[in-house]
Amino acid sequence: MKDLTIISEGTNYSAIDLAEFDRLMEYSYIHPKLNHEVKGKVFVGELMKSTGVEISFQLLPAITSIPFIHKHKNHEEVYIILKGTGQFQVDQHCFNIKEGSIVRIAPEGERTLRNNSTVPMIFMVIQSQIGSLDNHFIFDGYRVKREIVWDI
Repeated sequence: MKDLTIISEGTNYSAIDLAEFDRLMEYSYIHPKLNHEVKGKVFVGELMKSTGVEISFQLLPAITSIPFIHKHKNHEEVYIILKGTGQFQVDQHCFNIKEGSIVRIAPEGERTLRNNSTVPMIFMVIQSQIGSLDNHFIFDGYRVKREIVWDI
């Protein structure tokens, strides 16, 4: 399994290098309940010391599907298709997805997806606690009076 590289970290941030998305097959994830290796998948939240979201990246090879349907107890998920095409199923609804498609699923939504094309699909999943967002848009952010420094 390939290790993630920490680029930089400090009191208020963490930065990692995942490498090019086409190299995701160099990663693997051992499912803790099934003790099954999932190639091409990596979770980054723990390494980044995230306290509000979990983020994963996955490469799904051509003509491959996630071999099970799942749902969550407390987390909603947002799937962002970064490359490729396929189909997504939520409950009894199936629809086409492609690069740029974004799908949000409530915890109780039963979900799976497949790559029914001849090229790999790459997607990102963001999990967060349902109901934890207390406002939308930009209202949580504010400007700070400080000089910008680009001294790399």
